[in-house]
Amino acid sequence: MDLPKHVAIIMDGNGRWAKQRLLPRVAGHQQGVESVRAIIEAAAKRGIPYLTLFTFSSENWRRPESEIHFLFSLFLKSLKNELKTLHENQIRLKVIGDRSAFPGELRAAIQEAETLTQDNRKMQLNIAFNYGGRWDILEATRQIAEAIRANHLQPAQITDEIFAKQLALSDCPDPDLLIRTSGEYRISNFLLWQLAYTELYFTETYWPDFREAQFEAALQSYAKRQRRFGYSSEQLENAAKTTIDDPLTEIAQKIHA
Repeated sequence: MDLPKHVAIIMDGNGRWAKQRLLPRVAGHQQGVESVRAIIEAAAKRGIPYLTLFTFSSENWRRPESEIHFLFSLFLKSLKNELKTLHENQIRLKVIGDRSAFPGELRAAIQEAETLTQDNRKMQLNIAFNYGGRWDILEATRQIAEAIRANHLQPAQITDEIFAKQLALSDCPDPDLLIRTSGEYRISNFLLWQLAYTELYFTETYWPDFREAQFEAALQSYAKRQRRFGYSSEQLENAAKTTIDDPLTEIAQKIHA
């Protein structure tokens, strides 16, 4: 089965899961941590090199203050509880997003986790916390503007590749598969640049109920798709049959590998 190299997930539905059970919203977030653990294990078992989880968006500041405080505390607690396990399993942790509003203790915990796991190679786990796709693009634009002002770069030299190197996930391939739980059909300002050719998978399942079986269903759906990247099906099929060195061969091999 063709597996994605990079899976991104919008983990949605914690609050509605809790509401259905007449529980406070924070109960949904707590149960969602169990799903995070399960999906990390499932992705690692499947040999998926990159996993990106959208945990707190730049728009989530509109939530009640008590819920925001809980989410920050839960993130800090999870970092401390799971760091040893991540490291023992050769998983590299990277946190993407605007850290300027983070409490000092959380910033320190993130730095410790990233430093400890930086040489791990089995899988890279990206946690998007206080992240937004527009923020990411603006930050990249600012960095390029600074490079131009310092005469390190000319406007005519800006390419897709140069721009992408300034983004938060510059060390990862673009996601092959995006999963969104809870029955919502939007990407909610997540990885706007990187999702240009990503396959999208939506499920009605709320995130606290999303476990290995549901993850496997998403992978099965992905495996049935043909990724064309602007080419026609006929071009890809012909390129897959040839061994000559032409522009289509590389893309065909990537798709059919």
